[in-house]
Amino acid sequence: MLADGLHVLFCGINPGLMTAATGHHFARPGNRFWPVLHLSGFTPRLLKPAEQGELLSYGLGITNVVARATARADELTAEEYAEGGRLLTAKVTRVRPRWLAVVGVTAYRAAFDDRRARVGPQERTIGDTRVWVLPNPSGLNAHWTAAAMAEEFGRLRVAAGGQRVLPRFVVPR
Repeated sequence: MLADGLHVLFCGINPGLMTAATGHHFARPGNRFWPVLHLSGFTPRLLKPAEQGELLSYGLGITNVVARATARADELTAEEYAEGGRLLTAKVTRVRPRWLAVVGVTAYRAAFDDRRARVGPQERTIGDTRVWVLPNPSGLNAHWTAAAMAEEFGRLRVAAGGQRVLPRFVVPR
């Protein structure tokens, strides 16, 4: 789900098995990405994974650090993360979103070799693209509540435009 000039390109770690089976990002029922995206004001209503194409109309895109599907992200190797970081950098350089939002601090640290990264805006940029690390919305990440995640996503939303993202027409690439 990419287009040139997005407000925010969200980047998950890698496809889970449900995502691989359906072709829809964050498709596992326990994943909190879609509810948190709505609660934070990025979307005017709760989208279902099958409606991911609507993200482009809000100036939002979605991709992954690593393309290989796994049951759990801890099945990925350091080499896969490093290669994913290189490929993601090339992708961001090509489509030039205002913000890259990596969903998962551990994935960001591994992909960009930044052991000190914390959730929030990063010093790193990719060209003119700013980088923000968000908490992982997986149900396995129990120490982040949906409300706390929505607050962090909302901080990014404000930084990306200052108000709720309104629909716009975007031609997919």
